[in-house]
This record gives sequence, C-alpha cells and structure tokens, in this order.
Amino acid sequence: MSDRSAEGRSGDTPADASVPAGAAPAPARDALHAERAARFRALADEQARRALTLSTARLITFLAALAGFLMASEAHGAARASLAGVGAVLLLAFFVLVARHRRAIRDRDWRAELARGSELARARLRREWGALPPPDPRDSPPGHPYAADLDVFGHASLAQLLGSVATAPGRAHLHAWLLAPSPAGGVRARQEAAAELAPMLDLRDEIAARGRLAGAIDPERMSAFLEWANGAPWLRRRPLLRVLAWLVPATTLALAVLGVAGILHAPWWGLGLFAAALVTWRTIGPIHRIYDRASVGEERLAGYAVVFELVAGPEYRTPLLASLREELRGDAAGHGAARTVRRLERILDMAGIRFSTMLYLPAQLFLLWDLHVLAALERWQAGSGHRAAGWMDALGRADALAALAALAHDHPDWTFPTIVETPTSPVYDAVALGHPLLPPATGVRNDVRVGPPGTCLLVTGSNMSGKSTLLRAIGLNAVLAQAGGPVCAHALALPPLEIWTSMRVTDSLERGLSHFMAELERLKAIVDAARRIGRDDPTLLYLVDEVLQGTNSAERQVAARRIVRHLAERRAIGAITTHDLELGDTPALRDVLVPVHFRETVHAGDGAPLTFDYRLRPGVATSRNALRLMEIVGLGDGDG
Repeated sequence: MSDRSAEGRSGDTPADASVPAGAAPAPARDALHAERAARFRALADEQARRALTLSTARLITFLAALAGFLMASEAHGAARASLAGVGAVLLLAFFVLVARHRRAIRDRDWRAELARGSELARARLRREWGALPPPDPRDSPPGHPYAADLDVFGHASLAQLLGSVATAPGRAHLHAWLLAPSPAGGVRARQEAAAELAPMLDLRDEIAARGRLAGAIDPERMSAFLEWANGAPWLRRRPLLRVLAWLVPATTLALAVLGVAGILHAPWWGLGLFAAALVTWRTIGPIHRIYDRASVGEERLAGYAVVFELVAGPEYRTPLLASLREELRGDAAGHGAARTVRRLERILDMAGIRFSTMLYLPAQLFLLWDLHVLAALERWQAGSGHRAAGWMDALGRADALAALAALAHDHPDWTFPTIVETPTSPVYDAVALGHPLLPPATGVRNDVRVGPPGTCLLVTGSNMSGKSTLLRAIGLNAVLAQAGGPVCAHALALPPLEIWTSMRVTDSLERGLSHFMAELERLKAIVDAARRIGRDDPTLLYLVDEVLQGTNSAERQVAARRIVRHLAERRAIGAITTHDLELGDTPALRDVLVPVHFRETVHAGDGAPLTFDYRLRPGVATSRNALRLMEIVGLGDGDG
C-alpha cells in the first residue's frame, strides 16, 4: 500500500529488506538439513552393520559354549574341567556380546531417528506436506473462532509446520498457544526463549528425537498418572494390609522352616499360602489398576528421563528457559526429574513381573509381592509425586519452545513481531507480510495495514488473485505472533488480538441451515464478540472472506454495509474480501473502508491466458475474470 502511515509501525524496514545480517537464506538451511540427514543415516547404517556382526558373533559364541558344555559332559578328568572352563568363558563372552548388541541397536535407532528428524525438517522447509506425519483429526476443536479457517490444524497446516514438537505435553502447550491469545509479557518471554534456542540445532534435534523414541503418551493416560501422583495413597490408609504384608510371608517362612526341621510334621506352611491367596484375591484388582495409572499404561515414562536431562543441561540466559531448567534439575538431594523418574521406573519394573505367571505366582504367594511394590510406589508418590506435574509442564513448554525455535532457525528472513500492549489506536502493521504455509521460494509478500478501529480493510480483486490468501496470511501470522513464534514478515507490530474469521462457512443438512443462514450465524458470532470487547481486553481482529456470498447481489450489499458499520463502531479491526466492487464506492462507508486490490494480466496467444503477480495495490479493483476462466475450462460457448 502506498498510503501507509508510521502509526503502529515496529520500524522503518523497507518492503524489499534482505535477509538479516549473518543469517543464511532458506536454501542454505535446506542444504544443512540434507547434510545432517545423510551423516546421521550413514552412522545409523554403520551401527546396523555392527549390530549384525555382533548378532552373528553372539550366535556363534553361544553355540560354541553349548558345544563346550556338551563335550565336557562326555569327557573325564582334566579334559572335562578344561572344556567346562572354555564353555563358561564362552558363555560369559556371549552375555557381553548380548549387551553390546543391544547397545548397537539403541545407537542405530538413535542415529536413524536423528536422520529422520533432519529429513522431516527439510520437508517442512520445502512445504512437502505429504512427506510429513499425518495430522491428528482430533486436534482441531469444532466451532473454534479461527482454527479451521486459518489452517491451524490438519493437512498443510501451521501445526504441521511446527511438527518438530515431539512429546504429548509439548503438543498440548503448543496447541494451547495457537488457539488463544496470551498476555504480552508471556509472548515476549517465549520470543526470547525461542530466539535463544534457535541456534541450538543439536540440542533441539536431540530433544525431538528422544521425544519420538519415547513414544506418544495418550493425554488421558498422562492425566491419570498425574492424578495418581498427586492423589492420596491407597495402601497407607489400610494399616491391616501393611501388617499382613510382613506377617503372612514371615509366618509362611517360619512354618516351612519348622517343617523342614521336623518339628512340625504336617504342611502347616500351606496355611500361609492360603492366607496370601485370600489377600491377593481382595487386593489384586485395585493394586494392578494403580500400577497401570503409575506407569502411564503401556508406554511408561522412562524415555522422558533422557529428555529431562537434555532440557536441564545447558545454562540458559533467558529467564523462561532458566526457570524450566531449575524445575527439572531439582535440588542437591537428588530430586531432579530424570533421576526421580528413573527411580519410579525401577519400581515399575518390579511391578512388571505380574505379566509373567511363572514369576508372579510364587512371588505373590510367598512374599505378597504386590503389597511391597505398592509400598515402594507410595513412598515415591509421597516424596516426589507432587513435583511430577511441574516436570511435565516444564518439559511441554521446552518442547513447544523448541518447535518455535526451529521455525525461526529455518526461516532466518522471518522476524519476531512487536506486541504493542496498550495502544491508543490499535493497528496491525506489517512490512513484507507473507503466507507462512507457502514455500518460501514462491510466496509473494505485501505491506499490510489493518486498523485502527473505525476502519475496515476492503480487499477486492478477481478470482484466484490472492484475496483469501492475504486474509489467511494476516490471521496465521497473528496466531504465530501471539504464540511467541516468528512471523513471515520483515516487520510486524500488532496489539494483543482476539481473532475471529468467517471463510469456510458451509450449509448444514443436520441443523437445517442454508449457506446464507450459516454465514449469518458466523457473522453474528463475530459481531457479538466485538460487542463484548472491553477497554482492557484484546482488540478483536475479524477476517471475512466473500461476505454474505449466499444471497443475491442487491441484498448482499445492504447486509454487508450493515455488518461493516456494526464492526466499525466497536473496538475491532479487520479485513473483508468481496466481489461486489460497488461496496467500495458506498458513500456511507467512505470514512470506514480502506480499499486495496489485486489484479491479473490477460494474455493473448497460446501461453497462459491469465497471470497474477499477487501484489497488493491501493483502491478498488477494476477488472473481473469469471467469464475468462469459464472459457479456459471450456464453458465459454453458449447463450450470453
């Protein structure tokens, strides 16, 4: 736009500003990820070959040890002792090879996961959406003010672009940041943290790889674990069971010893086993349910211990990262997250014998194993359980911040925006704004100004010229900005915003709504939201694509004028696209509408009949292309 003012600007960066000094352009980032992927893949292949060699060696060693023992069983004297010794040495070597083989497998998987991470980073950088993991259809909340319209979730979405987030708590935090505005102070803290993490490529890749190797934990299971960790102990409230846990095994042992000594001639120790069976019958259900909650089901938390260590390792400068590090490090008494979670895993390993009948039955009947394991679990619960929620929260924040940092690292020509906390005249002001989901090499950027309240950006232009893309660029960059991430712009200043959109409205057979009524419902929700905005609330940003296209032109213009006037009278800023060029010439709205447009170029001959430069220009569009597009697809002949 040529009539830009300085109000609300975050700086005087020109629209053709180059990449910031010292930052590599996107092709260099692509080459960096390609090099890392090839290097890690080569290391993974090397470990795979080593694992195969060790697997063969351990098989040969085991067979040789078995042969040695078989030969020793047939030999006599010194030969027998020698062969048995050789067999024992070979058996020891077998166990050493087993341990090394397992380590090689772990190293192979680790290097392969690092390679996969670099390959996924390349796919995100190139916007190769099909090469990325499929999105979870449960992510997008129905009826959200903007998530569906702005492609926040789903295929080819902002969530996929931020897909380096690797843990369930990280995804939960990132999704929360993308779905609602945050206080300006919190946004600035995230910006600082993401900027510090951006150059820490090795750390971020390791966090993501370890998170993927740890596996996904269902949020409901995680919630059940945290509820158990912070809940009341089960066994401590049952003193009789705590007494029986020691009394019954001790009685069984004493009766068995007396029987072996010949003092008791009947198998009275069977009474102890019977008592243990009764205790087991009464307690096995609730105790095993506690095991399941404490172990987060089948997934367990062992994999997260390494991620805790990674996040808590560096000495960070920014306050947010430093606070997360301290939360995970714990105190000098050894209450750090990684160490404590590993202690929990050792207890849960003991609980795991319940899956082996041959081990579980004798341990339970002779020792009341479950009660002793549960007592150890409850000691962990009492000493460390109350900190578990804080650890998971810190891990989630760090993981989500790493995803924002990856976006900043891979797009060095993007910038962290300025959040203007208390503007007297709220304005969304962008220099060289682009759509963050378009490939960096093909996206076209424009200077865009939305606001102040009392005005509305009216975007006109022919079909396929870029109107909808512009609105989504405005909205998605606002979402990124308020999440604390970088934006696809050379500069962006904006106030705290409550975002509402109306773009992909559809009719509803189930609800009996026509397209027009569905549009009206959405627009009413936007107007109602604008009416609720108070002086201290975030400014409302509305983005409406093809306002009221579900009715005839004459009524649409009247209705559109009323809606624009409603929004202009509120503390709201926004943009509307329309094909009704007459709307821009409405006398009653001349003080409200700020018209801008896109245009196309019509070509004669055999080449492309229409081309678009996607450049935003002031004023109302003067051309239409619907009939020309009909001719292109073969529908141009017929009655006029």
